[in-house]
Amino acid sequence: MSREKITMPQLGESVTEGTISTWLIKVGDHVNKYDPIAEVMTDKVNAEVPSSFAGVIKELSAVEGDTVAVGDIICYIEAEGAETKDATTQEKEEVITENKEKNAPEEESMKKRYSPAVLRMAQENAINLNDVTGSGRGGRITRKDLEKIIYSDELLKDSQIRSETNTDNDQSASGESNNTAGKDLQTGDIEIPVKGIRKVIAENMVKSKQEIPHAWMTVEVDVTNLVKYRNTVKESFKTDEGYGLTYFAFFVKAVAQALKEYPQLNSMWAGDKIIQKRAINLSIAVAKENELFVPVIKNADEKTIKAIARDIHELATKARNGKLTSEDMQGGTFTVNNTGSFGSISSMGVINHPQAAILQVESIVKRPVIIDEMFAARDMVNLSLSLDHRILDGLVCGRFLSRLKEILENMNDNTINLY
Repeated sequence: MSREKITMPQLGESVTEGTISTWLIKVGDHVNKYDPIAEVMTDKVNAEVPSSFAGVIKELSAVEGDTVAVGDIICYIEAEGAETKDATTQEKEEVITENKEKNAPEEESMKKRYSPAVLRMAQENAINLNDVTGSGRGGRITRKDLEKIIYSDELLKDSQIRSETNTDNDQSASGESNNTAGKDLQTGDIEIPVKGIRKVIAENMVKSKQEIPHAWMTVEVDVTNLVKYRNTVKESFKTDEGYGLTYFAFFVKAVAQALKEYPQLNSMWAGDKIIQKRAINLSIAVAKENELFVPVIKNADEKTIKAIARDIHELATKARNGKLTSEDMQGGTFTVNNTGSFGSISSMGVINHPQAAILQVESIVKRPVIIDEMFAARDMVNLSLSLDHRILDGLVCGRFLSRLKEILENMNDNTINLY
């Protein structure tokens, strides 16, 4: 047997780190190769990490809630099927290897290469990384190096001094202490740590609002004929297909058609250029308790309403059962959010970075509308568009929404083709 490392895999396109939500094993457990050992969350997907070896788990290098960079060690395993070296020989080899690594001039740069987890811990605990001696390869600072500092008396004393100094400065400047939210806790208040998927959502939303100059537009659409059609076929459709025919499937189909005619909205900001995407891959928001996932309907413009309804059903089911894969979450070019399912009639969505826009499909409600100078009860819905003003302007977005309105208002028994 030999002691082997298991590292954080890359679980999706552009993914650089993952948060360990649940360990599925503990030290001393025997696992087979490819057995799941941990559940990991990224900004793209929830996934299980498989073991790279068969053997016995010897050490967990991260705890639940830790964010680990791709390629960093998450645990050690005593692997089966490998030759066992003499302990003294192995120690000598390790010392030689370590000395070679430390002396290699090209690895001097490793000292300044910090993983996202190390940077986050340093920021949260006000640690100057220039003052830290790293124990990793080439002097690289590891999470364990920071943990030693965080839990040492030196940091505690230093933080107390800084806290007292800051308090004195605040009092001298304003005459009163600078109370934080934590100091305002009252009996019965509950502190909820921000971690896991909630932390990922928070970081993504802040990034979107900080980087993207948002603008908004809304149109009102008469979907009376669409509602009538759907109500006449929904029961037979579910009996025949085994899944529901939601209004949302019709809206997704209409959006895909409108995007094909106005591809400017199917774009992404890329610094010094705008990338207009050829594929129309629609991200849809799916909630599970306090978690939010955004799986993708691929090539929505090429699919029938029936196929889109099936994709919505399957992706929502996978999200709620924790079965979404990285492939399910990749490649989105435009987001459609079904806020109407909660009864919302007007909202302003936050754009799914780095996409150019997000459309909120609000609740369908009965409203009195004037038709031929007479009032009539009609099924009306608001469509609210959030747009990246670096990429898009009001003219093209207005035309897009006008075309989308036209498509939906002309959906009826004669024009809709489910299959």
